[in-house]
Amino acid sequence: MPELLLELFSEEIPARMQARAVDDLARLVAEALAPLSPGDMRAFHGPRRIAVAATVAAGVPESRSVERGPRNTAPEQALAGFLRKHGATRDQLMREGDHWLLQKVTPARDAALVISAALPPLLRRFPWPKSMRWGTSSLTWVRPLRRIVCLLDGDVVRFDLREGTDDGHGLRSGNETEGHRFLAPGPVAVFGLGDWETKLGERYVIVDAAERRRIIMGGVAALAGARRLRVVEDAALLDEVAGLVEWPVPLVGRIDAAFMDLPPEVMQVSMRVHQRYFALRNPDGSPAPFFAFVANIEAPDGGASIIAGNERVLRARFADAQHFWDQDRRVRLESRVPALDGIVFHAKLGSQGDRVRRLERLSVSVVTQLDAHGISITDPGSAELAARLAKADLTTGMVGEFPELQGIMGYYYARHDGIAEHIAQAIRDHYGPKSESDPLPYGPGIPVALADKLDLLAGFFALGEKPTGSGDPYALRRAALGIIRIILGHGLQLSLKELLREAFAFHRDKVPDAVATPDDVFSFIVERWRAQVRSRGERHDVLRAVFAIWQDDNLIRLRHRIYDVTRFLITEDGTSLLTAYRRAANILRIEDKKDGPHTDEPEQRRFEIDEEFNLSRMLHQVNQSVDVLLGTDAFFSAMLSMAALRAPVDAFFEHVTVNAPEPELRRNRLRLLARLRDTMNRVADFSKIEG
Repeated sequence: MPELLLELFSEEIPARMQARAVDDLARLVAEALAPLSPGDMRAFHGPRRIAVAATVAAGVPESRSVERGPRNTAPEQALAGFLRKHGATRDQLMREGDHWLLQKVTPARDAALVISAALPPLLRRFPWPKSMRWGTSSLTWVRPLRRIVCLLDGDVVRFDLREGTDDGHGLRSGNETEGHRFLAPGPVAVFGLGDWETKLGERYVIVDAAERRRIIMGGVAALAGARRLRVVEDAALLDEVAGLVEWPVPLVGRIDAAFMDLPPEVMQVSMRVHQRYFALRNPDGSPAPFFAFVANIEAPDGGASIIAGNERVLRARFADAQHFWDQDRRVRLESRVPALDGIVFHAKLGSQGDRVRRLERLSVSVVTQLDAHGISITDPGSAELAARLAKADLTTGMVGEFPELQGIMGYYYARHDGIAEHIAQAIRDHYGPKSESDPLPYGPGIPVALADKLDLLAGFFALGEKPTGSGDPYALRRAALGIIRIILGHGLQLSLKELLREAFAFHRDKVPDAVATPDDVFSFIVERWRAQVRSRGERHDVLRAVFAIWQDDNLIRLRHRIYDVTRFLITEDGTSLLTAYRRAANILRIEDKKDGPHTDEPEQRRFEIDEEFNLSRMLHQVNQSVDVLLGTDAFFSAMLSMAALRAPVDAFFEHVTVNAPEPELRRNRLRLLARLRDTMNRVADFSKIEG
């Protein structure tokens, strides 16, 4: 099959946009060229180009089709509209019955013709998240578009980006691209994918982003290893740097000893945010007096001048950080708390000071609830103090410069002030966990972290600012998952609904007309839990089944019940009873539509054969046993007691005709099945079990 290469060469593309852009390009090209059945799609992205390559069919064969048109008696305007729609003339119509028919013949087209027609509108409407115009054309691109390479088996597919009177910047497809801006400037002709990769490689451009990433990762690690150091892992930074350079050359610079007393997080964030440098660590984990970075050129002096220049820049950055570090420590953290009243948290939810006062009360409520269950993680005073200081570092110069360090700087400033270590750690940890890999907070950090997330959810849900499929600007999904991880990770016996009711009450003065309820937020949390379980490949259907019956707001109890149901379902008795349940539920679903529901108690006097009596008797015994066991929270034992139903249920379905011809007998047997279904549903809604 012919090989297609499309390269779009422009000024520098922001690194964060490249991967998404080339994915969009591959998808749109595949859709636009669907008649050519594109395959073996490859995508390339870098600082100045996005490109795709694919195999395509040599052309589209002639096709014939028949379109049914208006009735013969339809108004002339209807017939004219039909002809316009299909680009046809009246002499192409024929009658069939009482309708007009149009026989359409689409002539064969070679691949080049299809490509040249499909690509211009695709490129003019390419979905960059941000784009710009330049010159007088209406054409937009993320940065000025300079060249278009479009080759089919080495031959140029001719098209341009004109549209109407717009000249499209005079951009026309060709076979010329450009190498490295500094090491190999100027155009070079290419004649296919392999030639394109080879010639750009010779001109200091590695077109494969994954290859650039490997070179950077391996090169930085080797330079660090030569000094017996290790690189701080940072996948996002690695991806970004791979999108900033075409010819990566890893280098290492030295950090002045004067700055080595800065907190390691300050050093790492300053290097990452401002300079895209990689932080290095000593074998013991302490910050090393070196940093790694990636140049985009091979310098004749081996990079010595580049290293010196980057060291000078870093000295200036660290001098700024040192200034903030010294200035911030002159003011005690606790004395900063009143200033939070002057920082807006949200226009409709008040200031950060308002928020801190809510967190203090909610943190104490968490501790009180846990104490009532015999769980002691901290004392109310410590929780209240940690909550009061949790946001104080928002007033510091360091956090103003590096918002990523909020909480972390509070930890260092609290320690500097002589505040107890467990309070300082709570200040640091209360924003977490932000991901599955983040450590959980401990001690007073637990109630403050829970309060922080519960307050966030209650406030924004009350305003109606719920996450949507396309956006979650306030990170409410992350807050819900954080609550779940903290509760399950520490085994906390908490009434979430009670805490949510309190959180909503604290917002009542700011949001008197809340558009959501605590139950809405709790359902959201459970749904996030289900989505998380599902993403891990675990039994999310069991969670739904248990929650549908119990509506319990104690996640620990819910987890135990989910585990017990899962254990029961993998037993032979569980599998058999689930099959029987589904059979009963299916029969009831059909018959209830006719004359249901059949929810009355079955009448003993209408039983005719032993299997009916036996099942009814066993259902009565099992329900009595379940009453006792559920009353003592012996959930798994309650399920095991249902195993006694297996034999009578199997016998019932083998010997009893449920839909008997006698109406009363039929209804009574359906009531018996409903009793079976409802008995099993006492522990979980088995209709929600999949598989």
